[in-house]
This record gives sequence, C-alpha cells and structure tokens, in this order.
Amino acid sequence: MSKERARRREAREREAAIVAAARGAEAEKRERRDARKRATSRSPRRRSRQTGVLAARKRRRLGVIVAVLVALNVLVWVIFPDWRLGLMVLLVSLLVGPVLHTILSRR
Repeated sequence: MSKERARRREAREREAAIVAAARGAEAEKRERRDARKRATSRSPRRRSRQTGVLAARKRRRLGVIVAVLVALNVLVWVIFPDWRLGLMVLLVSLLVGPVLHTILSRR
C-alpha cells in the first residue's frame, strides 16, 4: 500500500514539475516579449495629462495663442464682409498658429 502511494506521489510531483517548467518557460517568454516592446516603443507608456508648473504655463500659453487667433478671425469676419478675406485670414492663422506656439514656448 505505501509503495503504491509513493508511486502516485512521484507521478504527481513529476506532473507538477512539468507544469512548473512550462509556467517558467511561459513567464520567460512573456518577459522577453515585454522587454522587446519596451525597447522598441517610441512613445512613453504614460499618456495622462502632465502636471506641474511648467506644464500649466505651457497650457496657458497655448490657450492665449488660440484665444488671440480666434478673436482675430472673429474680428475679421465681423468687420469685413468679404468672405475671401475671412477665409484667407483663417488659413493664415492655421498656418501661423503652430509657428507662434513653437516660437513662444521654446527658450
């Protein structure tokens, strides 16, 4: 009876060792895949909104630039009835906006 129990225990231990080895191999494979993803990833993992004094200043600057350009466009559309001039100012402000943001935000 005890020999039979010993054989069963050995069989269970062998099966457990095989399962543990398979889990270990899978974990290594997952680690390598994750490391490869981290190494080849260009964008940062965190995509949440940046906080801090510098980020708030940058957002404020961007808001001021957008507000000025929108106010300029509204003013042109209200004062001048010519729609071509309004479209031209809109196009120029769309092209100049990113340039202004780049010039004003870099030091």
